[in-house]
Amino acid sequence: MSEVPSTTVARDDLFGLAAEFTTTPGIYHAAEKTRAAGYTWFDCNVPFPVHGLDRAMGVKMTILPVFVFFGGLTGLILACILQVFTNSLQIDLWALVPVVGYQFEVSGKPLIGPAAFVPVAFEMTVLFSALTAVFGTFFLNKLPMFYHPVLKCPQLARATDDRFYLVIEAKDPKFSLAEVEAFLHTLEPESVIALEK
Repeated sequence: MSEVPSTTVARDDLFGLAAEFTTTPGIYHAAEKTRAAGYTWFDCNVPFPVHGLDRAMGVKMTILPVFVFFGGLTGLILACILQVFTNSLQIDLWALVPVVGYQFEVSGKPLIGPAAFVPVAFEMTVLFSALTAVFGTFFLNKLPMFYHPVLKCPQLARATDDRFYLVIEAKDPKFSLAEVEAFLHTLEPESVIALEK
């Protein structure tokens, strides 16, 4: 087993320790054992999606679908208000009473007809849902992130090619350099690497 000694990085500059694996079962079982050991601030860097890895890590369901639902609902409500305002009613802001606005009857159809609302309401719902999904993803993932300590380590560059890494961060409440290093060795990795901030 090749190893980068943890003593090469000063304790104050230590971001965490990484264990290198060459197989998907290796990283999967390592994530299970790390979670079972009580570590909460750890992550897995893999070159492709590993089925079930999020469950093995104990990753909880995201709140993004709730945000997207309310974003779409906002779009639907705004589309209906817009159409009612432009097609039939205006509000006299000084008197705060509705007054008849831009009435435009075509072939005797009703001014506030639900069928006519469908295209605009659908498009606004989809637009607001999509924008909420995009910006919600950026917000929840703290993007854009222009620097991350894992990217500083040249050995971890293989995480985009053919290696799997489990990183336990130094801010974990259970983190003790000697204990974490000993624990990572019990997972039988190819190497243990100290990561600098």
